[in-house]
Amino acid sequence: AATASANAGTNAGAAPVPVVTRLPGPVPQKDNPAYGALDNMAVAAFVLGVILLISKYGRGFVANISVLLGIVAGCVVAVAMGKMGFDKVAKAHWFDVVTPFAFGPPVFDPVLIATMTLVMVVVMIESTGMFLALSDLTGKPIDQRELTAGLRTDGLGTLIGGVFNTFPYTSFSQNVGLVGVTGVRSRYVCVAAGLIMIVLGLLPKMAALVESVPTFVLGGAGLVMFGMVAATGIRILAAVDYKTHRHNLYIVAISIGFGMLPLVAPRWTQQMHHGLHPLLESGILLAALSAVLLNLYFNGAKGGAADAVEAAKLAEAH
Repeated sequence: AATASANAGTNAGAAPVPVVTRLPGPVPQKDNPAYGALDNMAVAAFVLGVILLISKYGRGFVANISVLLGIVAGCVVAVAMGKMGFDKVAKAHWFDVVTPFAFGPPVFDPVLIATMTLVMVVVMIESTGMFLALSDLTGKPIDQRELTAGLRTDGLGTLIGGVFNTFPYTSFSQNVGLVGVTGVRSRYVCVAAGLIMIVLGLLPKMAALVESVPTFVLGGAGLVMFGMVAATGIRILAAVDYKTHRHNLYIVAISIGFGMLPLVAPRWTQQMHHGLHPLLESGILLAALSAVLLNLYFNGAKGGAADAVEAAKLAEAH
C-alpha cells in the first residue's frame, strides 16, 4: 500500500489523507451464480437415466447407440425448457470448404515437436496392439510390413489433420470390440464411414448444431463415457500378473501416481522452465511414458505378438 496527499490544492492546511492503492495481482472473481443449477443437474440426471434404460432394455443397434439417444433426449428437454437455442445453426452456411492453416502457418518449436513425438509414440503403442488384435479376430495374418504401413497411415492422418486445423488421429482400440460385436470385417465399411464424415465436415450447420448442445446435457452422457474409460482401465489392470511378477505392482502404482500429478497438484511445474510445461502437464503422457520406461527397466523387452493381442482385446470398449 502507498500513502499520498489528497486534495493538496484545495485543502492545503489539512492533514494528508492516506490513500490505499492495491498492489498488482489477480482480481478476485465472483462465483458463477448459475454454476450447479438444480434444473441443469436434473437434465443431466435425466440423460443418464435414459442411457441406462436404453442400455438395459434396448436391443442390437439401439442399445449400441444408447449414449447418442440419451443426448438427443436431453436436447429435447433442454429445448422445451428454453435452455437450448438454434441461433448459430440459423446463421451458419449450408456448405463451406475447410481452409488449410486457418489458424496461421505452422510454427516449428523444438519443445512442442518433442511433445508431439512422445504423444505419437504412445499412440503407436496402442495402434500396434489394435492391429494385431484385429488380425487375430479377422483371421488375416499381419506381417511387419503391413504393421509398419498401418503406423505410417496413422502418422499421415495426423499430418493431414494438422493441415486442416484439427487434432491428431489414432486407430482406437474400440474397433476391436466393434468388430467382435457386429461381425463386420470389411474395410469398405470404414471407407464409407470416412466419406460420410467428410461430407458432414462440409456442412457448417451440422457443426453449429453439435456446438449448440448444452454442456449439462453432455455432462450426463460424460458420466457414462468417461466412466467407461476408467472402468476399461481397471479391467485391464486387473488382468496384470502381480503374483509371479511382483515388479508389475511398482509399474502400475508409480505410473498412476505420475498420471495423477497434474490433477492433484496442477502447479507442480511452476519452478520448472516454461518450455517443459507442455510435456509435464499431461497426465496421460506422464503415465504412459512412466509405464513404458518402468516396464523396460523391470521386465526388459519381453513379450510378443500374443501379449499385444491379448492386451488389445482387453482394452476394447463397448
